[in-house]
Amino acid sequence: MTKQPNLTTERLILRPFELNDAPIIQQLVGDPAIADTTLNIPHPYLDGMAEGWIATHQPQFEIGASVVFAITLRTTDELIGSIGLGIERRHDRAELGYWVGVPYWGKGYCTEAGRELFAYGFTDLALNRIYSCHFTRNPASGKVMQKLGMIQEGIARKSVKKNENYEDIVTYAILREDRIK
Repeated sequence: MTKQPNLTTERLILRPFELNDAPIIQQLVGDPAIADTTLNIPHPYLDGMAEGWIATHQPQFEIGASVVFAITLRTTDELIGSIGLGIERRHDRAELGYWVGVPYWGKGYCTEAGRELFAYGFTDLALNRIYSCHFTRNPASGKVMQKLGMIQEGIARKSVKKNENYEDIVTYAILREDRIK
């Protein structure tokens, strides 16, 4: 079994999720503001969903399909969010996904975690491209992507459906060569 690494930044530790994280995940993700701004998180976030989600991480990591980290505060080990990559090995690319609990918004945690994840993705995983999307009505997520050095590639009108509403999404990407310029 391949072990997922821990990644460390000045303020954070990115580590694999553990089953005992489930109640905190449910509490943080259960906030309607999180579900509203992410494509794949439902509301309400029901009992057992966090455990089921955590159970997918190690098998997906072992086959090289994804890597998902808990974002924790370095000083307290407090779980504040999640960041990960859905890997498409055929094209050496990955889709960045993340969420941070509402009490931790606006503190730069997602950008800090993203920088470390990009270093891991481009170096350890030998990725060529990392991309991500956000709803146009969630410009704060776009600001995170910009701070990470990602370049806006376009807007796809009414490209996804969330809660029976079609949403416009903005796509950003960064290439390995962009990071070494």
